[in-house]
Amino acid sequence: MFSYRHAFHAGNHADVLKHITLLALLKYLTQKQALTVIDTHAGAGLYRLDGDYSQTSGEADQGVLRLVQALQSAPDGIAPVIQDYLDLLGELNPGAAPSPDRLKVYPGSPYIASRFLQGRHKLKLYELHPTDFRALSGNMAQLELGRSISCELQDGFESLKPLLPPPSRRALVMCDPSYELKSDYAQVTEAMADALKRFATGTYAIWYPVIPRPEAHELPKKLKTLATRAGRPWLDATLTVKGSKLQKTVEGQVIRPGLPASGMFVINPPFTLHEQLKAALPQLVDWLGQDRNAAYALTRGG
Repeated sequence: MFSYRHAFHAGNHADVLKHITLLALLKYLTQKQALTVIDTHAGAGLYRLDGDYSQTSGEADQGVLRLVQALQSAPDGIAPVIQDYLDLLGELNPGAAPSPDRLKVYPGSPYIASRFLQGRHKLKLYELHPTDFRALSGNMAQLELGRSISCELQDGFESLKPLLPPPSRRALVMCDPSYELKSDYAQVTEAMADALKRFATGTYAIWYPVIPRPEAHELPKKLKTLATRAGRPWLDATLTVKGSKLQKTVEGQVIRPGLPASGMFVINPPFTLHEQLKAALPQLVDWLGQDRNAAYALTRGG
């Protein structure tokens, strides 16, 4: 269960979608009174794109680095939420934008959330991988935000239960397990069902892979059912960058395509999120799409 390391995938196209959506959520929700942000699968918080893990996978090349490269010659009119994402990358990598060669540090969800910790906002981070937890604790300690951030070596699914409802009565829950285990899909559904019973008005952001697997196909459907039964609005955004079919080389070698698409499902989204993603998703298709299968979908209900 500890074989998954997000460092291999940091900055890929799924991270781009996930973190642009998270930025939009945080920017809106932290404008008001105290907010508790809960990250159930926090990872290490910060990643090196020039490190061994990222260099081995090369996934950032087709994600954030491809995006930054495309923006070197992009026209004006970048969607505001994409610009916010680029500004954050520039904050971490002074002088890097718009050059992908200078982009060395990539922010995970915990770091992104930490940039919004002002006033009474709280950030609660959970990570079960011992190595990633040590890295997370060290990375967050360097921010010197004191008691605003807490890091726990615990199962995020189980840790969520006693936190809801939070004292602030306002919460954003980020849930993005690896889905390396088939049971993760069921655990996400169970965790969100329990969360909506405990705290129906919280905002819940769930990342999921779009892959040819029954559990992955059913997950957004189950989340829609949960939200609808609870009488809560929802939004579902997916970004596809390539086809999912296996490819063969001239020599007959089978090439697996890797992750072709992913989605963000948000329960109780801010009213602004739909229009923000409506502006951003077509641009992400243009700049991150790898073949004719590149596309996006954006639906909502409730």
